[in-house]
Amino acid sequence: MNLTVRVKPKAKKEYVRKVGETDFEVAVHEPPEKGKANAAVIKKLSEHLGVSTAKMTIVRGQTSRIKIVKIETS
Repeated sequence: MNLTVRVKPKAKKEYVRKVGETDFEVAVHEPPEKGKANAAVIKKLSEHLGVSTAKMTIVRGQTSRIKIVKIETS
């Protein structure tokens, strides 16, 4: 399953908001430096969805605010 995620780094308040069937908006405190925000996004999404972080990977948008996150479903 692939999710489209719009990221808001360096946010004052962290949240995960569902904006569509497979679209999410995630705000994290971490800055977009050295993968810190990407790791925080994966952690917040995994907590929200109840999925292990090991089953989630960013397949597109490593340096973009709009990312495609793949969830292993096996």
